[in-house]
Amino acid sequence: MLHLLGDWQYTMPYYVGALAAYLIGSIPFGLVLTRLAGLGDIRKVGSGNIGATNVLRTGHKGLAAVTLFLDGFKGWGAVMIAKQFGPDMAVIAAAFAVVGHVFPVWLKFKGGKGVATALGVLIGLAWAVGLAACGTWLVTAAIFRYSSLAALVAVAAAPLYALALADPQRMELAIFVAALVWLRHHQNIRRLLKGEEPKIGGGEGKEAGPPAA
Repeated sequence: MLHLLGDWQYTMPYYVGALAAYLIGSIPFGLVLTRLAGLGDIRKVGSGNIGATNVLRTGHKGLAAVTLFLDGFKGWGAVMIAKQFGPDMAVIAAAFAVVGHVFPVWLKFKGGKGVATALGVLIGLAWAVGLAACGTWLVTAAIFRYSSLAALVAVAAAPLYALALADPQRMELAIFVAALVWLRHHQNIRRLLKGEEPKIGGGEGKEAGPPAA
């Protein structure tokens, strides 16, 4: 694994790559798309989140689907670009793309919950791991009808999938991503424990089908 405190001439490209991935990840597609559609500031709707789940609360399913795709695509794209510069660069880009979505500089570091971008980077790093995590989200959501719970279970399982289907380096990245996503879901976790979390298709204030991005 790369040591980022090594010789500056050697490590400088990795810092540049991390910054580029962060900036890609920090593009707030949910906010941009809703404003372009004339729906105002998505941060003033529902949960105030910029992800696909909250975009769906505007009543525009197509816009929510596009947001979900683009949030995942930017994670995948950052990794695929970074892969051209080696596996270490790809892992660094994966981590910083998710960090960018969760803490975007453009929005005073108040971003989304990172699920769609996390799944995107996992597919980019190791497609089998990413698809397994997506499948886990779908199965959990179908059984329990909680989008947030499905997201938490999917990212929690991702390190195990990475260990079985990829390598320890990708497992470490998956652990980092899972920790970040769980941290951003702290309010959802409290509601789940209290039995107050809205279910998918649950009427007023209902959750969206896609994962909270």
